[in-house]
Amino acid sequence: MLNLILKDVLIQKNILIIYIATIILYLLVNVSPVFIVFVYSVVFILNAFSNDEKDNANILLNSLPYTRREIVSSKYIGALIFTGLFMLYTYVVNFFLNEQEVVVLWKEILLTMGLVMIAITFILPISYKFKTKYLTIVAVALFGVYMVMVNYFVPNFDGKVRALVQKFMTLQDLQLYLFATVIIVFLYVGSWLLSIRIYERKAF
Repeated sequence: MLNLILKDVLIQKNILIIYIATIILYLLVNVSPVFIVFVYSVVFILNAFSNDEKDNANILLNSLPYTRREIVSSKYIGALIFTGLFMLYTYVVNFFLNEQEVVVLWKEILLTMGLVMIAITFILPISYKFKTKYLTIVAVALFGVYMVMVNYFVPNFDGKVRALVQKFMTLQDLQLYLFATVIIVFLYVGSWLLSIRIYERKAF
C-alpha cells in the first residue's frame, strides 16, 4: 500500500514544485496557514485521484498485486499523510518568513485536519461513484450558492466565518473537541467503507 501512496507523490512531482513555491507566496501576503493547508491538501488529493482516471490507470492498478480495498485505502491514508506534510511545511516556512512560532496550536491542527477529512468524506465517494469531472460541476454550483448568499442573504459572510473559526479556537471545552473529533472520524471511516464498496462493484 505504501507504493500506492508513493505513486501519487511521484506522478505529481513536477506540480509539487509549484505547490511549494505558491505556498511561500501566500504566506508572504499573510494568508492563513489553515486555509493554505486545507486547499492544497484537497487539491493534491483530487489531482492524485484524477490521474488514476486517465489512460485507464485503474485497469493497470487492478492488474497489480493489490486488492481493491488496498487501492481505496491508500487514498484515505494518503490524504492524512499529505495533509500532515503540507501542514509541517507550511508552518515551518511561516516561521522563517513571518517569524512566528513553529509550535502549532493543537486546535489549529484539529481544525485543519478536520476540515480536510470532512471534505474527503464527501469528495471521494462521489469520485468513485461518478467521475472527478462532476466535482467541477458541484464546485461551480457551490460557488454560485456562495455568491448569492454573500450578496443577497448573509451580508459579511466571510467575516462571520472568520468569527466562527476564532470562536472555535478560543473554546475551552475539551469534551466538545473530543465529541467533534469522534464524529469526524466516524464520518471519515464510514466514507472509507462506502468508497471500498463502490469501487469493489465497479467493472473496468
